[in-house]
Amino acid sequence: MAHAPHHGMARFKMHAPHSRYFASGKFGRLFPTLPPLRLHGTSDPDLRHALIDLGKAGGIMDPAHADNSGQDKDNDTIPAGFGFLGQFIDHDITLDVSSSLERQNDPEGIENFRTPVLELDSVYGSGPEATPYLYDRDGVHLLVEERHGIDQLPRTSVNAAIIGDPRNDENLIISRLQLAFIQFHNAMVDALAANGTAAEHLFEEAQRLVRWHYQWIVLHEFLPLTIGKKLTDDIYTGDCTGGGRLFYHWRHEPFIPIEFAVAAYRFGHSQIPGQLKVNDDFNGGAKIPLFDPNEIGDSDPDDLSGFGVEGSRRYVDWKYFFATSSTTPQPTKHIDRILAAELLDLPFVPDPAHSSLAVRNLLRGHSFGLPSGQAVACAMCIPPLSKKDLEHAGPFSEATPLWYYILEEARVVAGGEHLGPVGGRIVGEVLIGLLEGDRMSFVRQNPKWTPADEGLGTTSDFGMADLLKFAGLA
Repeated sequence: MAHAPHHGMARFKMHAPHSRYFASGKFGRLFPTLPPLRLHGTSDPDLRHALIDLGKAGGIMDPAHADNSGQDKDNDTIPAGFGFLGQFIDHDITLDVSSSLERQNDPEGIENFRTPVLELDSVYGSGPEATPYLYDRDGVHLLVEERHGIDQLPRTSVNAAIIGDPRNDENLIISRLQLAFIQFHNAMVDALAANGTAAEHLFEEAQRLVRWHYQWIVLHEFLPLTIGKKLTDDIYTGDCTGGGRLFYHWRHEPFIPIEFAVAAYRFGHSQIPGQLKVNDDFNGGAKIPLFDPNEIGDSDPDDLSGFGVEGSRRYVDWKYFFATSSTTPQPTKHIDRILAAELLDLPFVPDPAHSSLAVRNLLRGHSFGLPSGQAVACAMCIPPLSKKDLEHAGPFSEATPLWYYILEEARVVAGGEHLGPVGGRIVGEVLIGLLEGDRMSFVRQNPKWTPADEGLGTTSDFGMADLLKFAGLA
């Protein structure tokens, strides 16, 4: 049963106190007055050990411990591609290179090496003049290279992708998603040129439209799937006022709340299957693992593990990830406490104590002093989950790490199909707030704009499948 949020705070304009650096455009807190998670009578080292036990391989977040209440099930409402699109969006707005799992971190002292706006700097870098190596000779098209008979990201002699954010080459799917946005830009350039746009305006106009279509997808497709259409509509008013946001506010420019970056937005880790089918050419269309420790760094051109090198069969057929055809795309997993076993034993992390992605998320939340999920729910005037709802969390059933709480809230309240009221509102308010705080977004410049206004074969219900088709990839 869904818990409806209390609307008294909206009625009386009561908001949690702001971070004292909330105007800096970096990291900050939504709920700076809430105390960090603590277990009664437990020392800090004991708390860390309990968090490691909660997220370790073989623990209660392992698929081996899924029960019959929906954990580790396919989520047919969200195609698999949106799990990777969520990763792509995250890379567009956050990059923390200095925080540590081993010590306490002050979010207001951590620099975000990404601008907190949905502007595709991983695609465009700093533009053709400042980052010319991302562009073709005309300074308008983005650079694409053909190797092994297919389009590929440009690469250095040591196989490093030449892109605005190296994280977008972390695995096969996000690497090809990066390429898809590059090809979407190039297709937009060609369409505008064919429609008579002057050469001196081609890049600027194509970039604007690519960004706006991307922002449209985030607002009108990604968020309704991720947090539910009703909550999306409750938060987004469509009138530039930001009136639907109850907790996320800033003075001059948006910042990234640590409750979002370290907890709520990490829901996607629960969505990713351990194996995925990427095309029909590899081993008769067999599924491939996210990564194979025996193949990392291998030069085998037929390696199709998530971290392998390029090869003639190393491409993504997008019909398996988005609804580009009559073929039903692969689903994500339900949002719940269960992570794919492959994520609980990361082969590229040398320290076995930290090789579980779940452990890393839990320790990162602790290192930033995040409050419990119950405390955040109460601050948001949302009834918290019961102890019974969180019985699997053991010693954390009454004071639960925020990330874990948000995963289980999705299961209890939404059957794992989308985020619940706490996680959904944090994710929705931040992403919509970033659009409302960006003076260049369509939300600020022309909130009534739709993709159908462009006369480029797009529709007002434009989504990722349409983007891929426009780019000639489906």
